[in-house]
Amino acid sequence: MSGAAYTVVGGGAIGGTLAHALARAGHPVTVVDTDAEHVAAIREHGLTVDHGGGRFAAARVSAVTPEEFDALHPADDGNGTGGGFGNAGAGRLSRVLLAVKAQATEPAVRWIAPRLAPDGYVVSVQNGFNEALVAEHVGPERTVAAFVNIFADVTGPGVIRDGGPGAFVVGEPGGAPVSERVRRLVADLQAWGPARASDNVEGHLWAKAGFGAMLAATALADDAMADLVDRHRTAMYALVGEVFAVAGELGVRLEPFDAFEALAFQEGAPEAVRRAATDRLTAWLRTQPKDRSGIWRDIAVRRRPVEVTTHYASVFEEAERAGIPTPVLRAVIGGLRELEQDPEGMSESRLDELDRLAADLAATGAPADRPRGGVPAPRGESAPSPEPTPDPSPETSSEPCPSPGGLPPGVRLSGEEARSVRAWLERHREEMAGDLAEYTARGSSSDDPAALESCLAWLRGWLDEALGAPGGTTGITEELLERQGAGDVLVRRYPASAPGADGDARDPGGTGPRPVLLLAHYDTVWPTGTLEEWPFRREGDRISGPGVFDMKAGLVQAVWALRALDALGLPRPACTLLLNGDEETGSLASSDAIVAEASGSRAALVFEAAADGAVKTARKGVGLFRLTVRGVEAHAGLDPTAGASAVQEAAHQVLRLGALSDPAAGTTVNVGVLHGGTRSNVTAGKAVADLDVRVASTAERKRIEAALSALSPVDPRTQVAVTGDWNRPVFERTPEVGRLYELARACAEPLGLDLRETSVGGASDGNFVLAAGVPVLDGLGAVGAGAHARSEHTSASGMTERAALAAGVLAAFADGRPAGAAGTIR
Repeated sequence: MSGAAYTVVGGGAIGGTLAHALARAGHPVTVVDTDAEHVAAIREHGLTVDHGGGRFAAARVSAVTPEEFDALHPADDGNGTGGGFGNAGAGRLSRVLLAVKAQATEPAVRWIAPRLAPDGYVVSVQNGFNEALVAEHVGPERTVAAFVNIFADVTGPGVIRDGGPGAFVVGEPGGAPVSERVRRLVADLQAWGPARASDNVEGHLWAKAGFGAMLAATALADDAMADLVDRHRTAMYALVGEVFAVAGELGVRLEPFDAFEALAFQEGAPEAVRRAATDRLTAWLRTQPKDRSGIWRDIAVRRRPVEVTTHYASVFEEAERAGIPTPVLRAVIGGLRELEQDPEGMSESRLDELDRLAADLAATGAPADRPRGGVPAPRGESAPSPEPTPDPSPETSSEPCPSPGGLPPGVRLSGEEARSVRAWLERHREEMAGDLAEYTARGSSSDDPAALESCLAWLRGWLDEALGAPGGTTGITEELLERQGAGDVLVRRYPASAPGADGDARDPGGTGPRPVLLLAHYDTVWPTGTLEEWPFRREGDRISGPGVFDMKAGLVQAVWALRALDALGLPRPACTLLLNGDEETGSLASSDAIVAEASGSRAALVFEAAADGAVKTARKGVGLFRLTVRGVEAHAGLDPTAGASAVQEAAHQVLRLGALSDPAAGTTVNVGVLHGGTRSNVTAGKAVADLDVRVASTAERKRIEAALSALSPVDPRTQVAVTGDWNRPVFERTPEVGRLYELARACAEPLGLDLRETSVGGASDGNFVLAAGVPVLDGLGAVGAGAHARSEHTSASGMTERAALAAGVLAAFADGRPAGAAGTIR
């Protein structure tokens, strides 16, 4: 092969189509994909494109998983961390086409960055707005912007179904003039089809965001895209209008592509023009071999989360910044998240409801009464009647019920109900303390797999007894995600309660809003054997023992909060309880599961310990880095000038690193470990320093990253290198986090608590959740002190107090009756 070599990261529909075309045109192509079965099929049979009608074409390409790539291309001082995200193979990649799902962009580009050649570049051939994230990791000078509209599907391992010709536009980021590298790239990509260069890729991307919103809406029903767009024009126009209003605020010049005439859908376009453009668009869609969207296929066929929820995160952020409402688009995204959990709920009645919502908004500027959740129940089910508004009083709320995917507008329990919950928990205080005693008696050191397995087995049995066992008619489901070298991840899903006369009725098949995620970890820092010398102790109200504060009491409180609501016939929402066994060691084996569950949740409540009673609304991001210095060894006495000391250079660098700290900005850089050299009479040839970096903002994270990347030796005869990564992203106090805190504070008032908020330097699994765009309330767990110390303790009274608070917050998310309505107290 004589053409330029390409690496395609993500060999799915888009990546596979382009890899196939480039390979058949004579370019050496390597496909890197995490799907081992897909990779194996490509290696054995070639990358195959199905053109329909029995016409197949295969192309020979190299295909590897990320781990196999690193094994084939090792590099000195590789520091692989497993899971395909190590640092081996540095500098091996030149021209990279990034074609992974949008939600996988972050880990993929982190994998690419250390392997990318200095003059290499990454082209985002993805759906959505990903160029900024790519540039954040590889630099804007190594980022190329692209817009692609390829209708294709993966129909089996190694097989891509051709979707026909589409639009493909390539350009420099930020609207810079078309460069020579873009021209060469476009010339190569024309092996696929009509690729072209442009200085306005952004205009194409925003135009596609409008078009894509319509296609996303069609995935709410099981029918052809063209027919659904045609029948539900009111909703479709509203969707495009919301997206284009944001684009207009940003000053974007929209570009037409394929059969989508973007300017015809802008605000102010004549109705006749828009109608004619829609006629041409639906006629074109009917000519395409792919009649349903990839979003529909992900939900209905592959039964996996869709990437579209990631696509529109940027749109929602810009809309909020500009004060532009996006209720119809949010309803679509909320509906898709519901269908991820229950694909059988696909129904055209959802689009009927979108039409009504859009029409009401157009007529009045506000939505009319409609079922909670933004999109209706499946066809054949009647929509619930508008809920009555209770009489206002100091202890009730007349706020409307929450929207799907949104946060509650206010408290749900009346003051009397909140106090009855606490009283019920007080009556069961000794049982709560007994549960904590039994839980604490199960050692669960993060580095003892056998102990973690035993502890989790006990927890599963305890949860069965406390909240009901999975299966049968309970509607409770369980997933046990096995992890090698770490504690397994337990995911239990509990349906929303539907309180009746007996106070224990449930609705396992309901289609309400997305669940609330409850996060807790069952591992502790305490080594196996600690319990023999320091067992669980109860001295009056004070409880001590390994892990009681961090964070075994938190889980006990969460479970008893749910029990209290059920026992008193009070409403609670659908909940997902996720327990992981490696939080104390960085959640390396569980963060993927946490983010996956978070993406389908309305909010997350983290039952980590409180900070002197306060909930945590901000946490620092944590980076774990290693500085490696290489010098020149020599005899320190016989030839002292021949050597270049790595230890001396490390000393210079440590002082530089320490100077990066900015306490006022919340940034600390701590060199906690430093070692080097072999003997005192040998000029040190190597030194290593381990860093712990804490930052309180994304801006500071970027500053630290830039500084670490720019480190250079004081002695030019030495070499310095920094490896490592951010263990947890920054948890900044967003407006939604602030709203969750205000909700919790309101729930605390009838309990006589003045709930405070605080920011802490430690990180938690909540950092991952907030980075995924889901609001978090952290620190709902134990009240006490002494985390990771022999002074660790909590209190029995604190357990009942915090469980009552958690119950109030959970009830606020519940559907099924008016806010503040009285429950059945018993």
